[in-house]
Amino acid sequence: MSAANPYLGAYPWLASRSGVWREIVRHVQHDARGARTVVELGAGYCDFINQFPALRKLAFDCNPDMARFAAPDVEMTIGDCSELPGVETSSVDLVFASNFLEHFDSAGVSLILANASRVLRPSGRLILLQPNHRRCQAHYFDDPTHVTIFDDRNLPGFLAPHGLRVVKLVPGLLPFSMKSRLPRWPLLVRIYLASPIRPMAAQMYVVAERSRPCGVG
Repeated sequence: MSAANPYLGAYPWLASRSGVWREIVRHVQHDARGARTVVELGAGYCDFINQFPALRKLAFDCNPDMARFAAPDVEMTIGDCSELPGVETSSVDLVFASNFLEHFDSAGVSLILANASRVLRPSGRLILLQPNHRRCQAHYFDDPTHVTIFDDRNLPGFLAPHGLRVVKLVPGLLPFSMKSRLPRWPLLVRIYLASPIRPMAAQMYVVAERSRPCGVG
């Protein structure tokens, strides 16, 4: 890895992350049954998209160093994913993003959501793991690239104008970051995700369904 890349320094590769994400993938699968074509926005080290069982897997990230982490069956695009270039309208079953939308201003968020809705098939799903400002106010802006505040009360309002109807919202599913004291053993992660009591859970989990055709703009 390139020590000169500040992204890698702020968000280092961790061997334990793969096992944690395997359990997150298992959890997401319950809300995206039968997904054959999956898109991940801001895929990073590709821990999610590499492990999600789909026939077609597309990943977007702006950092060229992330391309090396994509599995052979992942179609990796390096660059701005706001308009989801190359992804056909109504062709995707699941769009997934983790810790992503907060890095954009309201106009950027709107463009991303409009295009996520565009590429989703009717009843396709957008699933987000997103820092919940109500649960992590003291640390939300520890990352200086965070721009927009999201919490479990305002996020549905961002989604609705783009024909994305929230069907499930868990205010706290995961700790604020992988640096938090989330169990590293996959079995313990599975138990944590299934438990109604999750200490330090500051990331919300949102499942939204494309409820109507919605074009960009």
